[in-house]
Amino acid sequence: MNEAIFDIVLATSAVLLVAAAIAAGLRIVRGPAAADRVIALDMLSLLGVAAAGLAALVADSVAFVDIALGVALVGFLATVAFAGYIAHGNIPASRPDAAAERRP
Repeated sequence: MNEAIFDIVLATSAVLLVAAAIAAGLRIVRGPAAADRVIALDMLSLLGVAAAGLAALVADSVAFVDIALGVALVGFLATVAFAGYIAHGNIPASRPDAAAERRP
């Protein structure tokens, strides 16, 4: 592949990633429901993975692939946690029966 075309593709990808991140940020701020905000947050984590992949291509280093994997894992866990929060309405600090177990 021609080096100039590769550079153009990388620059275009970076611009598109920034535009998508701005759109997701606006959806987080303006989203009418909590579910919209969670989906936008999940999209931001996916864009983080894509940015790490793009950085791996630019730097010609595989170290960014590990970063992308970590960002994907944290994004997935955050989405699951927020989905649980939306489904149950609150995050309990402890189980209701845990206080009874601690008392002698």
